[in-house]
Amino acid sequence: MSGRILTTEAEFAEVIRGMRTIGVYGIKDGKRPDAPAFTIPSMLATQGYEIVGVNPTIAEALGRPVHPTLAALARRVDVLDVFRRSDAIPELADEILALPADQRPGTVWLQSGIRHDESAQRLAAAGMDVVQDACLGVLARRHAPR
Repeated sequence: MSGRILTTEAEFAEVIRGMRTIGVYGIKDGKRPDAPAFTIPSMLATQGYEIVGVNPTIAEALGRPVHPTLAALARRVDVLDVFRRSDAIPELADEILALPADQRPGTVWLQSGIRHDESAQRLAAAGMDVVQDACLGVLARRHAPR
């Protein structure tokens, strides 16, 4: 089963309307309350999405435990929202592809300014949809089910 590299507003809306659980890779704990890796997951949580954080440097965010790795998460999320630099994406792709197939996210969403075409192609070839260089927070506000 092959995934897709999503590029259109309609494709983004389709993902958003279907998502319930969001893994946030690189989530922040609110010590810098203006950091996008805190404000976006916080906003999504207030919209009713289940937020599951992944960050090896913090233990808790948004009142919930944070997992040090994707493997420690030990479950599938609908969307993995990624807050890492573009040069870190190949390593992240390796981490995702090392997961059992039933624990891989349905969509890997690279936040605004984050793009790595080769990794996106690898993830799509393994069956995941991929969004690059787009803000999930902005698009979720625009397309969330009403």
